[in-house]
Amino acid sequence: MARKEGSKKMNIAIIHPDLGIGGAERLIVDAAVELASQGHNVHVFTSHHDKSRCFEETLWCLFVALCVLLGWSSLDVVLADQVSVVVPLLKLKRSSKVVFYCHFPDLLLAKHTTALRRMYWKPIDFLEEQTTGMADMILVNSNFTASTFAKTFKRLHARGSRPAVLYPAVNVDQFIEPHAYKLNFLSINRFEKKKNIDLAVSAFAILCKHKLTLSDDVTLTVAGGYDERLKENVEYLAELKSLAEKEGVSNRVSFITSCPTAERNELLSSCLCVLYTPTHFGIVPLGAMAKFVEDPELARGHVVESFSVKTFGEKLNQYLVDVVSSPKED
Repeated sequence: MARKEGSKKMNIAIIHPDLGIGGAERLIVDAAVELASQGHNVHVFTSHHDKSRCFEETLWCLFVALCVLLGWSSLDVVLADQVSVVVPLLKLKRSSKVVFYCHFPDLLLAKHTTALRRMYWKPIDFLEEQTTGMADMILVNSNFTASTFAKTFKRLHARGSRPAVLYPAVNVDQFIEPHAYKLNFLSINRFEKKKNIDLAVSAFAILCKHKLTLSDDVTLTVAGGYDERLKENVEYLAELKSLAEKEGVSNRVSFITSCPTAERNELLSSCLCVLYTPTHFGIVPLGAMAKFVEDPELARGHVVESFSVKTFGEKLNQYLVDVVSSPKED
């Protein structure tokens, strides 16, 4: 889609910690591609990018994020996500606006189970709220996250901070038609404990135990982003394999790490059911709904209208245009 005639061509920087494979990374890639298609100059900064473990589109837009402030002098807007502590640093460049995309408040993902943990996390939680509030615009991925944001960041809410909702995108054209369903349950999530993948394994084990005559063809596939550099990924995958062994279903459960887009789409198109275990909004259920091509009025139509890449790009572009054209802070 071409940039609207008369609209300003912007210089946009996007900052993301680790451009691997996951829902947040998918959003960053979609944002870069769509903003570039609008005619803007888009630069993506990341601290790590592995060509063997990334979305294919990222191969054309890689910059090492050593220092955006020093390296780029004419940025109109910077879009950052996940790590809010970069916001006050980016605000030092007063000629640029800063937009922060909040996938979910990090403080809700940390364990505050003991007094010592609560004492440790208290200043970090406070810093997250303060730095998030310093952005010129805050975006969240759903109305659910918006309500959670208000309940979690009470100081920001009291100050009148109201994040705008920008749903992640699903490229519905990439999905092939469902075919010859296999008796397979599918879980697609990054190998992190907050994704609650063990719930999918345990539930599948219960099904197998209660259905003693269950065919050997009934299986569970656990696929998702995996980085061997990250201790949590390595340990959690080991825990999941151990759990499957303990529950007696290791012969029915297979694990696929960092599967490419084509393989993921094939898994979605051929599975019986998609299991989604995280407690917060995610893109996986939308991709699962986009399988229902036989009835576009049911699921695919809803996904296309509300969650297509085109819709995502148009809304993101308008948010950035609005924030850039808003008055500068004194």
